[in-house]
Amino acid sequence: MLITFKTPAAPDVMMLENLAEYLLGIIGKKLTERGVITHEELPSAIEKLEAAVVVDKKEHAEHDGHFHEGEQGHEPHEIPIGLAQRAYPFLDMMRLALKDNKDILWGV
Repeated sequence: MLITFKTPAAPDVMMLENLAEYLLGIIGKKLTERGVITHEELPSAIEKLEAAVVVDKKEHAEHDGHFHEGEQGHEPHEIPIGLAQRAYPFLDMMRLALKDNKDILWGV
């Protein structure tokens, strides 16, 4: 199922339910039928999500150092998309909403 996040400060952001649940969990929110991230909550939410992106990038960098392409006994594999790529549209929305003192809503 798709979840659409809305704010007057930015274009809508749509994402799959499992990603929405994950990102909201990082910032301390639960995915319910309807919800809001108030503009007062945005500084903390942005900080938490940015911190999670930093940790994820560090883990990906460590994984990249162990990439075994072409080595005997190792199958080539794709490096999965990281949190930074998945969270960017949502982070951008939160930053714009914070700048304009707007809330972010879903389920409306």
